[in-house]
Amino acid sequence: MDAPEIHHHPSDELLLSHAAVGLPIGARLVVATHLELCATCRQRVAALRALGGVLLDEQPPAPLREDALARALDRIARIEPHPPVPTLGDRAPRRPSAPPPLPLGAVWPRALADCSATRWRWLGPGMRWSRVNVPDAPDANVFLLRIGAGKYLPRHTHRGTELTQILYGHFHDGRALFGPGDFDLADADVHHQPVVQDGGECICLASVDGRLAFDGVIARWLGGLVGM
Repeated sequence: MDAPEIHHHPSDELLLSHAAVGLPIGARLVVATHLELCATCRQRVAALRALGGVLLDEQPPAPLREDALARALDRIARIEPHPPVPTLGDRAPRRPSAPPPLPLGAVWPRALADCSATRWRWLGPGMRWSRVNVPDAPDANVFLLRIGAGKYLPRHTHRGTELTQILYGHFHDGRALFGPGDFDLADADVHHQPVVQDGGECICLASVDGRLAFDGVIARWLGGLVGM
């Protein structure tokens, strides 16, 4: 399969935060999914990491306290051991459930390999969604949206930040056309209505920090059911 032609990418600031493991887990998964698809951004992350290493090398050395080693060893000693590895007769560790069915040509992101996802659930005519469950992060608001050709999300803005990675299909939200591999960040400054283009459905991976602020009462009610 040919690599998608990608037109919309995360900013350098977002990629730098990702490289420094400074993003919330939901945002990290969406950016990691983009990096799987985008060789350009993988090169940018490598360059940012190299630049960070150079900047660290140029910093003057910081003196350590005389008891630094003893304090470090004491912290290590206080770390609780990992639970024992299950043996025969113990309950097998829970494995991520199979991803919800995807259309031919759509690929489950490797970044979500340790995550599970619910079946596709009805959201509206021609619209379905799936909750992505992130291990050890039950509050992460990550989900998949699957919207049919010609359908659209209600018009909305954001009380926080919405990161979206397009996995399959195309939509236009009044600002630009987004296709497979494209990435979008929307915040309170963005008021838009994603409309899926004719010719096929669209599947997106999204992480929402805060909530979407839908224009209509019914849309707000449905968004509350999903956690959007």
